Amino acid sequence: MKISLLEPLGVPESVVRELSAELTKAGHEFVYYDTKTTDKKELAERSKDSDVVMIANNPYPDEVVEAAEKLKMLAVAFTGIDHVGLAACRKKGVTVCNCAGYSNETVAELAVGLAIGVLRHILPADEATRTGKTAAGLTGREICGRTVGIVGTGRIGVRTAQLFKAFGATVLGCARHESEEAKAAGIRFAGLEELLQKSDIVSLHLPLTAETRKTFGKKQFDAMKPGSIFLNCARGAIVDNQALADALNSGKIAGAGVDVFDMEPPIPEEYPLLHAKNILLTPHVAFASEESMLRRAKIEFANVAAYLSGSPENVCKIG
Repeated sequence: MKISLLEPLGVPESVVRELSAELTKAGHEFVYYDTKTTDKKELAERSKDSDVVMIANNPYPDEVVEAAEKLKMLAVAFTGIDHVGLAACRKKGVTVCNCAGYSNETVAELAVGLAIGVLRHILPADEATRTGKTAAGLTGREICGRTVGIVGTGRIGVRTAQLFKAFGATVLGCARHESEEAKAAGIRFAGLEELLQKSDIVSLHLPLTAETRKTFGKKQFDAMKPGSIFLNCARGAIVDNQALADALNSGKIAGAGVDVFDMEPPIPEEYPLLHAKNILLTPHVAFASEESMLRRAKIEFANVAAYLSGSPENVCKIG
């Protein structure tokens, strides 16, 4: 079979060659593209004659899936698959596998890092130091003794809860299903309204689906505890980001840390969060560490090998 990796995986090419060696040794053709592209025609050309296509977080829309006549399996080096043309995959019977779990630690650590950055005014403190100012107005707040609300208690949400608990926080959780793993991590489940009213920090960890898109907006920010902060290392489109900017600018909430937006960076200059008060922004890097990129690459190639052996792993339900 022909296997095409359409974009870099954030690891050295030597790692790609090492991981792909077993595939070529088994008689499969492996093609690697070391540059990204979002051009649909170029994606279709790169996918030409491929039985298996490997991608990361670059869009792979319906039109490209449809153009890939031989496509049987799509390996996604990412947890979310909302950037994939799932309608066309369903229609064609394409197996879609993801790399769930590769970034649990990395995302959780950034969520806590953003919370510390906001609570301790790290960016304003840096600016003050560099411009000859003092610590006036930079008194921060601790995580210890506060209540953290985790909205979405999957593996990343649970790991985030564990890290916050290590700082001495009480953790509430909200999810459609109350998992035993979450309870074992010390999460007390509550309804969303109670969680928002009681939490000093609200951290979002939901997947982007048709049901979750734009579900966190003005109503939810109005319900949050005065002086609380909001964190989003999940998906930007879950949140009404104009409503978040309004909540920050009006002082309804005290701060925010955001890694994800309605589009992939670069962010347009007029985007509301760029002009909101007390917000710490990162350009969709929560998933990216040296360790997570290596884990991701290994899972991605293992998924392909498992599919080719007739026992696919990490298969996503796409309808």
